[in-house]
Amino acid sequence: MRTLKFLLYKEFRQIFRNKPLLAMLFAAPIMQLLVLPLAADFEIKNINITVVDYDRSGYSQQLTSKIIASGYFRMIDYPESFDDAFKYIESDQSDLILEISDGFEENLIREGSQELFIAINAINGMKGSLGGSYLNRIIAEFNSEIRMQQVQMPRYTPLPTIDVASSNWFNPLMNYRFFMVPGILVLLVSMIGAYMSSLNVVRESEIGTIEQINVTPIKKHLFILGKLIPFWVIGMFIFTVGLFGIGWLVYGIVPIGNLLLLYGYLSLYLVAVLGLGLLISTYSQTQQQAMSVAFFFMMIFALMSGLFTPIESMPKWAATLTQFSPITYFIKVMRMIVLKGSGFKDIQYYFVIMSGFAILLNVWAVLNYKKTR
Repeated sequence: MRTLKFLLYKEFRQIFRNKPLLAMLFAAPIMQLLVLPLAADFEIKNINITVVDYDRSGYSQQLTSKIIASGYFRMIDYPESFDDAFKYIESDQSDLILEISDGFEENLIREGSQELFIAINAINGMKGSLGGSYLNRIIAEFNSEIRMQQVQMPRYTPLPTIDVASSNWFNPLMNYRFFMVPGILVLLVSMIGAYMSSLNVVRESEIGTIEQINVTPIKKHLFILGKLIPFWVIGMFIFTVGLFGIGWLVYGIVPIGNLLLLYGYLSLYLVAVLGLGLLISTYSQTQQQAMSVAFFFMMIFALMSGLFTPIESMPKWAATLTQFSPITYFIKVMRMIVLKGSGFKDIQYYFVIMSGFAILLNVWAVLNYKKTR
């Protein structure tokens, strides 16, 4: 224990003497957590639309006003012809064109039907498909309103009707930041832990102090513990600042579940992630090499964690690979505890999985570390 105490004292002194490292450890995650949730919003708004209205009737004006009032669309122009409107798509100034044909209102009243033409700029497939879906939904709502105005409902209808009332659980206002902030916080803690621990052993080797440590009788497992514990403490601190200082105070995310359960899983998760970083450092010869390898793994883990793309929508082979990413499990646990209020019984399977990651990666790092190079 005395040897471990001196190793920890040495590590903390090295960390707090390095001013650029302190800025990377503490200031960078806070700034990223303030900015990323505001930018990482998959709810697409401000879709540029151009409306070609050949009818110039009351109905066409009502439909156009309803589209703009929805908050999803932004009117670019009101040209005289479709050819003029298409120039906006060619120059990427417009995402959609809605063409309202002549006789729109008259045909709706007399014949009960009328076709509209929608042209979608599909270079950005996600924006185009969502924009088209939003527009079709608005047109369908407008169509229902028109039908209700024209049809005289009887006092008594023999046909049964179903009224649907929806209730949003765990995120009543469907605030996208409530969904993204916990996942982004997990990602930031993971990146800090993996990067810093992967550089630590290699840095000792580059500056020459590793040789002095290797000739001492320090056991390999104590050496790895001395490298792991300081960044474990820092990871806990960064997570606390992000959860309460940013998540709670800035975004209003109040954890519903048990905080002791959340921190218990976080403790185990940090051991696994730091073990991955230390394992990378035992295979690397330079800091550049260690950082490149860590970036490779963290990029794959982040993109396949379910944070940005639902795992259920991935191909089967990709969904299988996500099971080998520790980040995948912690993002699930984070959302379950913070937003859903899940208990230990709900996440005990994830505790077993993360324990396996922690044991495997750290034992591997200890066995792979060689005191003689």
